[in-house]
Amino acid sequence: MKLDKTDQRILELLQQDASLSAADIAQKVNLSQPPCWRRIKRLHDEGVIKQTTAILEPAKLGLNLVIYAEVKLIANGELAAFEAAVQDIEEITECYIMLGDVDFLLRIDTTDIAGYERLYRNQLSKIPGVQAFNTNVAMTAVKRSTKLPVNLAG
Repeated sequence: MKLDKTDQRILELLQQDASLSAADIAQKVNLSQPPCWRRIKRLHDEGVIKQTTAILEPAKLGLNLVIYAEVKLIANGELAAFEAAVQDIEEITECYIMLGDVDFLLRIDTTDIAGYERLYRNQLSKIPGVQAFNTNVAMTAVKRSTKLPVNLAG
């Protein structure tokens, strides 16, 4: 899909504050409200905008620890089973299939080390087909963003 500069600006604005009205966005991109609303609807319909959501502050919810776990499976035939298993684990907030020495990279948001240990003992260690977990603890988030560089699109 080709995005023009107006589409890109609309996406930038929505990434900054998805609660903006079509009228507010229209004013900021120098359009009248109806064509702006149509652009936003098209971006939704074409799947450019996947969903509108609230971004929560993990520490305010008691989620004070971020773990990145590299997962190596016994065999590649276990991919689907592993993918299905992680869908039901709420603390796993991101899961990627990787190229390289490991098969998956997980981002886990949890309360503390004891919370991660419970998760590991009760759920992660019971997923069949896992050869190894390599766990890394994040100390401080230097940059964390959900914003994508829309100016590179198109």
